[in-house]
Amino acid sequence: MSEASPLAIEPDHIVVAARSLAEGAAWCEATLGATPVEGGRHATMGTHNRLLGLGDGVRQRMYLEIIALDPEAPPPPRARWFDLDSPALQAEIAVAPRLVHWVARCNDIDRAIAALRAAGHDPGEAIAVERMTAHGMLRWRIALRDDGRRLAGGAVPLLIEWGAAHPCDHLPASGVSVTHLALGGVDRGVAERLGVSLAAAGAPPLSVALDTPRGRVELVGA
Repeated sequence: MSEASPLAIEPDHIVVAARSLAEGAAWCEATLGATPVEGGRHATMGTHNRLLGLGDGVRQRMYLEIIALDPEAPPPPRARWFDLDSPALQAEIAVAPRLVHWVARCNDIDRAIAALRAAGHDPGEAIAVERMTAHGMLRWRIALRDDGRRLAGGAVPLLIEWGAAHPCDHLPASGVSVTHLALGGVDRGVAERLGVSLAAAGAPPLSVALDTPRGRVELVGA
């Protein structure tokens, strides 16, 4: 990526954490009226996922990720992403699956990390991750903190830079689309750089409005 190329950052996916993938899939069907498809396992993090496409005619390459600890995986050598090791978060998702975070896609993750640091948020360092899918190996780089902590309660996203393939390349239409993504607890400049709306004062760190087969649904970050 040339230094002369503009840095592009845009919403990629939203993350719902569940105690198990079965509970997450049941929540998705009951709440959104759509069934998530099988994703895969993240050996680096000891997690696995299911995915739901969120194409809306504008952001065609957005999706919802339901993530849970993989009971068949050994504990990872580092803190898991999305605060999944937090006892407080584990207690919350034991009650019901919750929106916990979002991920922003960028065309140059190293420059995007530097931009967030300049704005006062340290997203960590970029690491290479991969998982096998039915369509071949999916590879990406993602910015992770050593402590696995979400910044600003999940308002500041994880940054991701995809390789040649993207999960949306093979996700079926779901009838669910994002109509609004808003952030609280960050300044206007950060929200604008990330390509999303700034929420009103006192709003939750992260909220997402969806059009679904069950009507309009709003998810609020844990």
